[in-house]
Order: sequence, then C-alpha cells, then structure tokens
Amino acid sequence: MNRLKSVFFAASLLYSIPSIAHHGFGTFDLDGEVELQGVITGVDFVNPHAWVYLDVENAQGENEAWRCEMRAATVLRRSGWTRDMFVEGERIYITGAPDRSDSRSCYLSMVVFADGSSAERYGQLRESLPIQNLEDREIRQPNGDLNISGDWAPEQFVMTDPQGREGALVPLSTAQGEATSGPSGSPWGTSRVTYTEAGKQVADSFSLRSTENNPRMRCEITSIIFDWDFDGPINRIIQDESIIVIQYGRHGLTRRIHLDMDSHPENITASRTGHSIGHWEDDVLIVDTTGFLPGMLSPPVANSNELHVIERLSLDPVSFILTRDYEATDPVYYTDTYTGSDTMGIADLPYSVDECKELTFVDFDQQVTE
Repeated sequence: MNRLKSVFFAASLLYSIPSIAHHGFGTFDLDGEVELQGVITGVDFVNPHAWVYLDVENAQGENEAWRCEMRAATVLRRSGWTRDMFVEGERIYITGAPDRSDSRSCYLSMVVFADGSSAERYGQLRESLPIQNLEDREIRQPNGDLNISGDWAPEQFVMTDPQGREGALVPLSTAQGEATSGPSGSPWGTSRVTYTEAGKQVADSFSLRSTENNPRMRCEITSIIFDWDFDGPINRIIQDESIIVIQYGRHGLTRRIHLDMDSHPENITASRTGHSIGHWEDDVLIVDTTGFLPGMLSPPVANSNELHVIERLSLDPVSFILTRDYEATDPVYYTDTYTGSDTMGIADLPYSVDECKELTFVDFDQQVTE
C-alpha cells in the first residue's frame, strides 16, 4: 500500500481559537515523549477519536497492552487513512505524548508501518478532491429551485504542527500553503451571547471532557447547528418540491424541512432536530425551526424548549460553495441572538455515518482483561 508522508508548510493563525478548545488534549502531556515498538492487536476506527492497540515488550521481556489515540474516523477517512492500514500481527512504531493518568495510553503523533511507510497525525494520504464534476452539476432543480442536493463537507481543519503537538487549527488549504477560498467554518466561530443567570450557570459548569454534560462525550446529538460541521463530517441533502431531507454524517442525524407548510403544527413532538419549515426567497432557502428538546446548542451554550432557529442557505453557482447563516434565540439561557455562519463544498468522499464510540474515559485495564 502506497502511503505518503505529508509535508506541511508553516501557516499563520487565522482564528483566535486555541487548539485545546477544539481537541481538549485531555490528560495527555504534550511536553512529554513516548516511543513504542510493538505488534498491532486491534483498531477502533470510530468517532470522536480512533484508537490503535498494540502489544509492547517491556524491560522484563513481557508483553504490555498499549493503546494510542488518533483523530476522528471521519477526518481520518477524508485524509486517506483506512482501518486496513492497521493489520493485526504486523509490527508498528509510534511516537507521541504520554497520558498523565494512564501509563499505557498515548497521543499518536507519528506512526511507521511494517513496510517502512509513515504518516503524521495530520498526514494527508490522499488529495482532497470533490467527488462530483462541477461542470456536470445542474444549477437548478426541474421546478426551478436552486439545486442544493448532493453530498457536502466543510474544509478540514488541521494543526500547523503536522504531529499535533503545538500550533493552531487552520484550514487544510492554509496548512498546505494554498490560498483559502473554499469551504470553511467552525462551531467555535459563532458570536458570543449575553447569558441569563440560568445560562451563565450552565456555561460556568460545563466541561468539554465531561460525559455528564457534553453530549459529544456520550456519542449523542448536540444540535442541528453544532453537528452540521463539527469534526468535518460529510452530509447529504435530498431535495424535491415539497421536502428537503438533510442527513448529517454525525450520528446519522436526519432532518426534514417541509416546503409545503406555512406554519408549524400546534402539537410538535419535541426532539433534538425540532420541526422545520422552509421556503425559497430570491434563491435563498430560509428555514424556521422550533420544537426542540432542552440540551446543548453549541457547548457551552445550552438551549431550552423555547429555542428558535432561523437558517439561510445560499449556493454560489460558480464555486458551488454552500453557505449557511444562522441565528438562534432562547430567552431562558440568553438575552440576545446567537449567530454564526459556515460553508460547505462538494464532498471529497460519499456520505457515510461513522460509528461513534467514546473510549477516552473507558478503563483500559478492564478492556484488556475482558
């Protein structure tokens, strides 16, 4: 298998977002160093983080079971990594950072495979090219509506240090020394809101790594805002005259936007997706959504059942960049409007739902003995 070791160029910080905000390096000591040589015993190619398992011979000549954390399966696939790269029984060499609380876990920075090929944590092993020829794409649906159907994905965000030890998160095109003109966006790029007292209490008590109050750590849906582009998913839009179905790559979340309804029904069954109605206005799809279950809009911002979201989706007919602007109000948790914007391009892989399995806080000793 031909696997290329990626070469990255230095890039300036585009967003004032510390890398720890997105990845929250957890208990890994990025100032430390660990080098492992061993035999692959398995791999969990899952979200929110994939893991490779290996047996490492210690100083006493005994095998110790180790595991090393990688990026989310979704972004690994988009970068050209596959489950088949990690062949049970083959030797592997890993450098990374040790875990402060687990003596046999590591944060994978670089890996060398049995055939001598290598890859860094943010290594790009394939070109990021759209799966659809833009010249063949129809601008409009048969009824005249703008054609937003198909598979969409935001540009990947990577760290300026390809081994993921320092630096900042930037768009992939920037890290590779190219101009940034394609899809981008991040759930961290939203405006700040003014909290009510209840909203402030939730935000102050929130922890990104908490399995109790962060839905992502429980492999649960966060919101229609957050899950649209967090961790670079591939989403699918299916469109006809009366309904638009959006399938999110995260957790298989599905939304239905009703184009044949002027108002929401009186008795909505509350859900994490809510009830959406939409209409086209000058080639902009305006979507009104209400009827939400309480939860997290975008951590640490919570939402109540009074959340109301307006989205506006527009498509550039030349670049085929899909832009979503959104605003949300919720009088229970904030006093003004939560706003943001993100962009998607034609996906570089077909739509797929990757398995989610939160293993960061699983007792590794128990895993080994089971």
